[in-house]
Amino acid sequence: MIRFTSPAGASVSMFDKDAKALIRMMGHSGAVPSAIRAEDVAEALQNLTNALKTEEEKDQDGQQGKPQQQDEEDKRVSVNVRAYPLLELLNAAVAKQKNVMWEQDHSLF
Repeated sequence: MIRFTSPAGASVSMFDKDAKALIRMMGHSGAVPSAIRAEDVAEALQNLTNALKTEEEKDQDGQQGKPQQQDEEDKRVSVNVRAYPLLELLNAAVAKQKNVMWEQDHSLF
């Protein structure tokens, strides 16, 4: 698990695979632990938002032409849903001009 923290809001924990993908979407190397300085959070938020829009378009294109089946693969949680808590934290950090940090979270296991 990776935990994102900021003095601007509540911490957010997510599985390593999902967190690292979102970190890369923000334009960061994916290194853990690391941080984004307050003055760079707005750019990271914009990068993430743009990447999520691209992913959503890919998902929609992939769904066209598929029969409407309710199998397990169709019920997966989208990256946009997984990213929502992090987006909220980044928005709060932009508004309050605070850093965002992330690190391994061993407290859950």
